Amino acid sequence: MQIPLDFWNVSLWLAVTAIILLITAQLISAYEGEASLLIEQKRLKNAALITGILFLVTVVTRIWAIITST
Repeated sequence: MQIPLDFWNVSLWLAVTAIILLITAQLISAYEGEASLLIEQKRLKNAALITGILFLVTVVTRIWAIITST
């Protein structure tokens, strides 16, 4: 069984994931030291930044495809 994922779906998935991770990282930073969390804040921020950068790469790739197709 093949999953029908195209470039737009991957780009949207990366955008939503990056937003969720960034919001979670900011919410966790407000409670730093008050609660014992099992997740490392630095790793969470790095994961959020990496997914955000990957999303921007997909946007640039799509813009480049539109520019060169004319």
